[in-house]
Amino acid sequence: QIDDLAEVVYSLSGLPAVFQTFIDLDLKGVVFPAGNHTDSPYMAASFTIPDQSDSMLYLAFSEYFFQSSSFAYYTAGAFNMTIAEEVKSGNSFVFSLLFFPSDLSYFNINTEIFSSTMPEVAKYSITPYLVMFKLMSSEIPTISLQQDSFTAEIQGSVEVLAILPDSTTQSLFTLTIVPNTSISLNIFDQKLMGSLCLNRIQFSLAHSSAGSFEVLFLENILSYILQTEVIPSANGK
Repeated sequence: QIDDLAEVVYSLSGLPAVFQTFIDLDLKGVVFPAGNHTDSPYMAASFTIPDQSDSMLYLAFSEYFFQSSSFAYYTAGAFNMTIAEEVKSGNSFVFSLLFFPSDLSYFNINTEIFSSTMPEVAKYSITPYLVMFKLMSSEIPTISLQQDSFTAEIQGSVEVLAILPDSTTQSLFTLTIVPNTSISLNIFDQKLMGSLCLNRIQFSLAHSSAGSFEVLFLENILSYILQTEVIPSANGK
């Protein structure tokens, strides 16, 4: 069991090869959604590691291992998250990211921040409404191995909704997002750890109930949320 969302199953894929100075063990490890051993759409390919002998242990991970991890977490819904109201303090509305409820700092946001670039939003009410963000992954993240790291590209969308006084929601707009991230790997405390970094992110308007507007303004807001809230919280895991 890796965590509440995924587990890994591994076994020998062949007989151990014993030599005078070393032993080769070929293992096949597959990551599944927790409690659901659904086959991933990827095929494992054989690979070799450099012939070196100056360390006691060498570990090599194939692209298949990370692809099956990506499939498992996608199937478990790990890439879907909601940013919604946490507490209300005076005239300031405080939010946190529910996907990482214990790790996030807080930040203030409501419909007033959109009013200057989206006049239609200002028509809902004189009093600013709370805002909810729904982030959804639409495809299995694409994994590509590189030297000492790998990149992950996620196709998804973010829907922004106003929370009305009767607790119902009104969709304001939906953006298509394509973030590209890199993850560097290291072993710490006998665990394989990854450090996530956002390389770039692309936005495009998919739907709007608030009229047309300049997407660049929202890129700054959402990039800030990703850089200051999502990425640090993911690394904290």
